[in-house]
Amino acid sequence: MFFDILTLFPEMFKGPFSESIIKRARKNDIIDIKMINIRDFAEDKHNTADDAPYGGGAGMVMKAGPIYRAWENAQNERSQNSKTILMSPQGERLNQKMVNELSREAGLTIICGHYEGIDERIRDSIVDQEISIGDYVLTGGELPAMILVDSISRLINGVLGDADSCKKDSFYNGLLEHPHYTRPRKLRGLKVPDVLLSGNHQKIERWRKKESLKRTFERRKDLLEAKKLSDEEKELLAEIKSELKGEVDE
Repeated sequence: MFFDILTLFPEMFKGPFSESIIKRARKNDIIDIKMINIRDFAEDKHNTADDAPYGGGAGMVMKAGPIYRAWENAQNERSQNSKTILMSPQGERLNQKMVNELSREAGLTIICGHYEGIDERIRDSIVDQEISIGDYVLTGGELPAMILVDSISRLINGVLGDADSCKKDSFYNGLLEHPHYTRPRKLRGLKVPDVLLSGNHQKIERWRKKESLKRTFERRKDLLEAKKLSDEEKELLAEIKSELKGEVDE
């Protein structure tokens, strides 16, 4: 999968995309990430990519021309068409379902807004989808773009060492993930749950499902309300509620 990122600040991406899992995936040609400097497509000697808004007001607006030319250049250099995403606080809020859907695209062209925003004609002419990472405002779309690329990349076959590990992550199946433990068995008076040391894989799997449900019930009831539970999950949830009620009654 490929990602073409249109930005005024390509240097911001060097650290996050040059470390850890993303670095390895790029090195192995599993994903291709290209940062495209919008200023390179300005038409004046100062590489101006922003201007004062029509009608007055504070701040500057990113000009349509440089963005459009950068986008057109990116599209022409690829053999496959890509969906164009604008990172914007006005967009649909990013969630795992959206990430799963986007991971099936051949590639994405991501536009990072900045300043007071972009010329509206960019939205009208080339943007397929607007995405927000939350109800707050950042200095630009660069950090949200990093989050989007990271969340999608880990679903691409070959990016993670264990292809099934992402399926156990929080939100992938509509629930929060169960707790994890590693050595030592005891640490400052705290012990690893006995079931994880039992070697009984059936019991371990049941414990993990139950803990996942419990954590979701305690922290994110909204996720449970949106999820269709299996018969086993309903049984486990009933156990959890009974146990928690018993703790309260005590």
